[in-house]
Order: sequence, then C-alpha cells, then structure tokens
Amino acid sequence: MSVKYRRPTALTEKVTHYCAGCGHGVAHRLLAEIIDELGIRERTIGMAPVGCAVVAYDYLDIDMCEAPHGRTPAVATGIKRALPESVVFSYQGDGDLAAIGTAEIIHAANRGENITVVFINNAVYGMTGGQMAPTTPDKAKTTTTPYGRNPDNEGHPLKVAELLAGLDRVAYSARVMIASPGDVRKAKRALMKAFRCQIEGRGFSIVEILSPCPTYWKMDPPAAFKYCAEEMTKVFPTGVYRDWEDDGAD
Repeated sequence: MSVKYRRPTALTEKVTHYCAGCGHGVAHRLLAEIIDELGIRERTIGMAPVGCAVVAYDYLDIDMCEAPHGRTPAVATGIKRALPESVVFSYQGDGDLAAIGTAEIIHAANRGENITVVFINNAVYGMTGGQMAPTTPDKAKTTTTPYGRNPDNEGHPLKVAELLAGLDRVAYSARVMIASPGDVRKAKRALMKAFRCQIEGRGFSIVEILSPCPTYWKMDPPAAFKYCAEEMTKVFPTGVYRDWEDDGAD
C-alpha cells in the first residue's frame, strides 16, 4: 500500500485550537512541509509576536522565539546576524505587521535583511476582539468600525506586498491566498521560493497570505473562504510583486 499522507516531522501532534475555518493551521502545515523538504529543521528559527500568530510555537517543532508586538523583524534581524547559518523567519498577522510593527517591517526590508516574513492577512485583529486592522477593506464592519470602514476617516487598507516590493533591497514579495486546494498549492510554491531566497543569500523575502477569519467576519467557514477568494482579492490582488529572478539576478 502506498503512503498518501504523512505528518511532517516539523509539525507537532498538538490538536489545533484555532476557530473552524481559520487559515493559520493550513499555513503551519505548509511551513512544516517546506522545512522538512528543504532539510533545514535543525537550523530553522521561527519568530512569533502577539496575536493569533503567537501560538505557532505550539504547532511547529522547531526553535521558536517570541517577540513584543510588531517587533519580530527587529528580533529576527539580530538572530540572523548573530547566527547567519540559521534560517530565520517571522510569522505575523496584519495588525502586528502593518500597524504596531510598521517601522520594523519597513526598515528590515529596506536594509535587505536576509530573513523571510510570512504575513497572514485576514483583514482584522483576531485575538483581541475583531477590531479594524490596517488591512480591513473599505466599508467592512468591525468592532471599531460598526458602520463600516470609512476611508475619509480611517484611510484605505494598506497593501503590504506592493508597498515592500518598491524597496530596492527586497528580493521577493508575493501575495497568495488560502481559499481552495489549488490556492494552497500556489501558496506553498511562494513560501518555498521565499525560503530558497534566504538560503541562497538573496536578501529580504515576504509572502503575504490572504486567510479567512470566519469568527470576526461573522461568516460560516464556506462563506469565509468564498469571501477570501472573491472579495479580498479585489482589494489585495494575488501575484508576485518582486522577484530577484525577474530582476536580472543570477
């Protein structure tokens, strides 16, 4: 009998605590698969901040380090510079990366730090109660925008993949989503390339992952996946926004 499924060694056996339909568990599985396939488990160090992203250490059987809210790129920079042979990645949500940690992510990218950033964009603060995030779409209702996000008052959502792609020292910037099996396969390819970018010493890489949050979108999981694919992508188009291989690099 051929083996159809095997749990990655980099993924723990802990039962998930995430809400039904949350994309974090899928992202964890992809990271574990990539770490196994690249054979880098013994030298990989993950960074987790505050928010739903913080408990990644419960599910990834690798060295992990916590950081204050938004500060994982700064801590990851220190670890990578001190241990350059390590493979260092940060795992961040939208409130963490695009609000509290805006300065850290922009300056780490601008310096071309040789780290990989996995950015989960579910357009809302998840752990703290469903408040508006920097990535919340216009007119979307949250606990802090009960009548919908008003761009005249709160501005438009930040487009992180495009924003960072404009910096000269960024080697790879892409946006993918977790909405269907095909999308998950594309997400894995993008994450694999981002890790390969770091291993080859190309510089800063980021993969933004559009992910459903059924609880605070107030939808059942199927509706949330549909919203992710059909509505989130209107605001945040998927694709590659910077690729060192398309820039004439070796």
